[in-house]
Amino acid sequence: MPLATPLAPPAPALTLAGEGLAARRTGALWWPSRRWLIVSDLQLGKSERIARRGGTLLPPYETAETLGRLADEAAALRPEAVICLGDSFDDLDAEAGLPPEEAERIAALAAGRRWIWIAGNHDPGPLSLPGEHRSDLREGALVFRHEALADGRPEAEAGIAEISGHFHPKARVVAGGRRIARPGVVATAQRLILPAFGAYTGGLDARAPALERLAPEGLALLTGRRVLALPLASL
Repeated sequence: MPLATPLAPPAPALTLAGEGLAARRTGALWWPSRRWLIVSDLQLGKSERIARRGGTLLPPYETAETLGRLADEAAALRPEAVICLGDSFDDLDAEAGLPPEEAERIAALAAGRRWIWIAGNHDPGPLSLPGEHRSDLREGALVFRHEALADGRPEAEAGIAEISGHFHPKARVVAGGRRIARPGVVATAQRLILPAFGAYTGGLDARAPALERLAPEGLALLTGRRVLALPLASL
């Protein structure tokens, strides 16, 4: 298990298909040349969905917390577009049952900019909220989708790279003598897999078989107070 110390290397500038990108410590991704903010797996309404299905009653504050963090990123970066890479809602009923004040908050965030909802396995859509609803999105040499293609070779051979979510990557490190788990971006030469942006989300270890098949080598960019870059092979 690698050590996360003050001497750990800073996160490198990311280049994917010739485009410069920046991993944010929040788990978001920033595309500065386009002024696009990309987030994945907001999982809004998760506590309501769990309660509705007879599960554990969780404090129903995760939607407000997640939207607050997203609003902070939007205020700091002033994006021209926000791309939500699927599973923005824990299910379609969670979107339909969104409290009016939270629906109004999303509408305010979407006002004056392009807002794209990519379909996820939890929220295949369409959604009634402002914005475009897409199964995926191609912009230049980058394609945005919810779940990475198991075989991305045809796209890679055509010079196209992929940005996705779905797996909620995380990794365990030792910091201050304690073992901690941090969400992170899994980064390879052909793809980025973003962590979940939402509160109340778990994660899949970056070296779990499902992720290792997609990213046998590359970097884990762990979020927190600052982004730490660690080779996947060291995890």
